[in-house]
Amino acid sequence: MMYKPKAVASVQSQFVLTTALEHSANRNLPAPLNQAAISALEHLRTGCFQRSLCLVVATTSVASGLEVGYEHYKGSYSKPVMYTPVALSGVLAASGLLGVFSRAGARTILHWVSMLTLADGVIGFFFHVRGIARKPGGWSLPVTNIVMGPPIFAPLLFGTSAYLGLMASYLRREEDFRQPDRWIQDVAGEIVREKRDWRRELGRGRFQKHLSALTFVWAFFSGFEALYSHYKSNFRYKAQWTPVLLTPLLMAASAGAIKSPRVANTALPVTSALALANGTAGLFYHARGIVRRPGGLKKPLYNILYGPPIFAPLLFAACGFLGLVASLLRRERE
Repeated sequence: MMYKPKAVASVQSQFVLTTALEHSANRNLPAPLNQAAISALEHLRTGCFQRSLCLVVATTSVASGLEVGYEHYKGSYSKPVMYTPVALSGVLAASGLLGVFSRAGARTILHWVSMLTLADGVIGFFFHVRGIARKPGGWSLPVTNIVMGPPIFAPLLFGTSAYLGLMASYLRREEDFRQPDRWIQDVAGEIVREKRDWRRELGRGRFQKHLSALTFVWAFFSGFEALYSHYKSNFRYKAQWTPVLLTPLLMAASAGAIKSPRVANTALPVTSALALANGTAGLFYHARGIVRRPGGLKKPLYNILYGPPIFAPLLFAACGFLGLVASLLRRERE
């Protein structure tokens, strides 16, 4: 009987989500579909999904741009800086589309536009904090002024698409999947890998812990936004409690995923899928709330402006999306 080291045995017995999904696809899907599903999973694990993520960036930046556009419209664009996220969302969407068709565009233009948009989100966060401080009572009335003032974490959530764009700029293209990894030889003639670098790790799909940490932070921001937004309507519907209750679960799962591969492959995808489904359902409820306002679809602009924020639930769904992607990636090398 051959001796098998404990470390090797534990790795082989460890549950890996992508492996389980590949086996399930082989068993349950017809031939053309199972090969497509397996190929998609392999591309994710190896970091070869730059085009796909660029398309996601383009789509989500349009939604976030519309959201911030009409929120600032309600504020009458009282400061010129309120135009910057609206303009940058359009530029980011265009850069994302460029990245779909151009490798150089993804690695240069999308990269720097994403950095600029992230910086704008941080600046916007400062202005929103200052706006709350300038309300009567300032921070001595934190609950009242946070609820009634500018949404404090909205500018940081606006950076979600930009952060995805920044990650996409480091990924490899789908067509690079079959290309062998780069190797170098040392002086003894032995084959070794190039010196490890975080950019190289990200480009090879090894950023599970990083993306889990990002999911944790973004879930807190989004859950806090849902809490005080629904608080303003006194939690009129029971469904309004669901994102608030799911937020600590998603945060716990993403925090656990940073420390444990098992949590990253079990609890994180489950809670992330629930958050994604909840955000999608929230979009339906917000759209229905707009339609049920006086005038309904006969006054679309007015009711979208002053009804429930139609794209806000998608920010919570984006946290679920980040968690799901994290659960399908490989972990950073220790």
